[in-house]
Amino acid sequence: MFGASQPVTASSSPLVPLPRRPLAPADASGQVRRWYENELGWPTVPGVPLRLVVGVRYDVLDVPAEAGHAALRHAAPGSPVALRGDRMLLWVAAGSAEELPGLLEWLDWGDLALDLVAIGAGGLMEAPSLPEPHGERAVPSACASHAAAPCGAGVAPAPRGRVGSQGAAVWLRPPEPGCEVEASLPTLSALGGAGDAPDLVRLVNAVATQCHRVRLRRVCAQPPAVRVQGP
Repeated sequence: MFGASQPVTASSSPLVPLPRRPLAPADASGQVRRWYENELGWPTVPGVPLRLVVGVRYDVLDVPAEAGHAALRHAAPGSPVALRGDRMLLWVAAGSAEELPGLLEWLDWGDLALDLVAIGAGGLMEAPSLPEPHGERAVPSACASHAAAPCGAGVAPAPRGRVGSQGAAVWLRPPEPGCEVEASLPTLSALGGAGDAPDLVRLVNAVATQCHRVRLRRVCAQPPAVRVQGP
């Protein structure tokens, strides 16, 4: 005769596994990393939040959103563009960040304080969240359509290792997996020559002009300083 059966617990039998937490639905952070690394071929660095390595396949220009919107018509529709708070991130050809200081000097913008930042070789930036094709609604393909708005330009290179601020960006015009992104990025090589890439000189000049106008409007909107007369 056997005694009354006892309930089997994890402590009484090594064959019963300990309770496990349910798996995350899709490992959101891993999904974002796979999209950038596998579908786009853009290098990232380990860690959270996910950060992109800039200067390998592209550089990024960080400009005021108001100035960026005004200059979008000067570039090709395939150039990726993202928004981060009141800033716009514009993708340009790798190496553009090194060219910008001299280019702005040549365009007579070098002596003015423009709210422009270029992130180039050695720089990092927080990856924008996945574009809407992975979410609620689809975005037209940049390969098949040229109806979307493009990108512009910026100022002196940021220090090596600079990381974007103001939280994660969202795509205004996402890169299209399977497209050759570099072919659509603004570059100096198109200046005076053939090719489909937009001219970086015109884009830099357009964005610098808009940044200067934004700066002037802000200065004019400030109340005049009150001067206190002495006795």
